[in-house]
Amino acid sequence: MAQNGGGLVLDMTALHAVREFDRYRGTVVVDAGCSLAQLVRLTVPEGWFLPVTPGTRHVTVGGAIACDVHGKNHHRDGSFGQYVRSLTLLTPDGDARRLDARTTPDDFWATVGGLGLTGVIVEATLTLARIETTTMRVDVERAADIEDAFARLASTDHLYHYSVAWLDCRARGKHLGRSVLMRGDHATLSELPSRSRRGALDPGGGHALPVPEWASVAPLLRGPVGDAFNELHFRRARPQRSAFQSLDAFFYPLDALRDWNRLYGSAGFLQYQFAVPFGCENDVVKIVRLLGSTRPAPTLAVMKRFGAESGPLSFPLPGWTLALDLPVAGAELGRALDRADEIVASAGGRVYLAKDAVLRAERLAAMYPRLSEWREAQARLDSAGRMQGDLARRLRVTGRGGS
Repeated sequence: MAQNGGGLVLDMTALHAVREFDRYRGTVVVDAGCSLAQLVRLTVPEGWFLPVTPGTRHVTVGGAIACDVHGKNHHRDGSFGQYVRSLTLLTPDGDARRLDARTTPDDFWATVGGLGLTGVIVEATLTLARIETTTMRVDVERAADIEDAFARLASTDHLYHYSVAWLDCRARGKHLGRSVLMRGDHATLSELPSRSRRGALDPGGGHALPVPEWASVAPLLRGPVGDAFNELHFRRARPQRSAFQSLDAFFYPLDALRDWNRLYGSAGFLQYQFAVPFGCENDVVKIVRLLGSTRPAPTLAVMKRFGAESGPLSFPLPGWTLALDLPVAGAELGRALDRADEIVASAGGRVYLAKDAVLRAERLAAMYPRLSEWREAQARLDSAGRMQGDLARRLRVTGRGGS
């Protein structure tokens, strides 16, 4: 998303100050370049955590707002933007505007999830969530196939604050989409063993193991070794009740490896994520079959249930979402993803623009039916059309043309 051939890209990470932290009310005022890692280190020891977090700490607050990121708790708590009390937006004409959902709802929700196309977010006020410990109380169970996973998530997700399912997209036949479900809540202080209570609010985020440039495992992903890895992962996930996990293990497992993307080799990988409404489970199955048949097949796939949608260009909608990591390996992948986009659009679903690499521009309006509403607000905030990017031009997001 932050690519702009022939133009300029602003790096906001130098503006990363925490301006104000109210330890009693759980609010924080931060520069847009402040990372979630920095926030966690500051607020968690005081008993406050991010109300919504993606799967990595290495995201800035401004980026989290611009993509309206979601987490494992969207089915209950919604997306990141719903916990932004206000933000300061520097528009391309040089005006600094304070936006919030109550007094400036159109401009606020055009900016939340707006991919950075309404202006530059420079500051935000966030509401945090109270916690007693950073230990997670987790239930783990296995689903025999994707239909079993749908049924288990739909019937019991309301019992958990956080919920996610790992899918084996390489399994075939009766095992298609077999899954490991991991659902949990923040443990209370009284639930911890007495020996663990002293460090109950340890924010984690310790040293990450670096991945050297030569450490590609891409060749191993293409054949039986990749299938065997998924088999091992499924078998090792023994059912558990109320098992304790650290904050890092539950929310940020990949942060334990620095530059983990190098494992995919020089060709790299694509992340593809889509959402379809409830009742469209058959379309999820179609896409699992479709992408599972590509070579190499997806190396990682996670499924969740979404709750209510928010802004006009925000990704989540009430329904199912599946996110997949796909090693890049020739034209077959592009054709498969184009077919997947067709299935998603026909189901009334959408792809996550923050991860998109292949979507056709003509499918954008079908996937985001409030696009015209967003364009009106965006044109008001950026009347000269200065805010652009490669993705915006490819998809003609602003409606002002492009390649």
